[in-house]
Amino acid sequence: MTKKTLTVRPLDERADPPELEKRGRGWAISDQRLDKIHDQARRNRMEPTEAQRLLGEKLNEANLGKFKLTRQQVIGSAIVDFACNPLKVAVSIDEGGDPAVTARRDKSLEAVGVHLLRFAAERVLEDPDAVVAEVVAAMKARYNDRSRARKPSGPSRSAPRGGYR
Repeated sequence: MTKKTLTVRPLDERADPPELEKRGRGWAISDQRLDKIHDQARRNRMEPTEAQRLLGEKLNEANLGKFKLTRQQVIGSAIVDFACNPLKVAVSIDEGGDPAVTARRDKSLEAVGVHLLRFAAERVLEDPDAVVAEVVAAMKARYNDRSRARKPSGPSRSAPRGGYR
């Protein structure tokens, strides 16, 4: 009897990320698999690592305006450590793991418009204030990009439209 093992395909074998199906359930993932992912995220929230706990405290102290970062957020089939859904910004603390899985997850998140910030756990523990400053700067940049995209590109309303007769 042979034992089956889980293998990860190289990135180039799967050029396109899975398509989004509908809001709330993400990619084409079975409900059973998605429930397991949500259970894992719940366990991660209940038992954070030292780096996650420290960064969470520092982010709570930061002035994020009307936006907030939620802990252990499920996005598709990925769990990120912190995420701001309206701005599509996610923060992941790299605490080891398979680089091939991490690269595939990052590629899938970037393909659906999520700006992923990745920090080493050692860096978070050594200088959490610098990490928070980078996260806040990225959130401000995404907010500015979003507000620029909403503004009409035509002439402004205050400009005169024609001469007087």
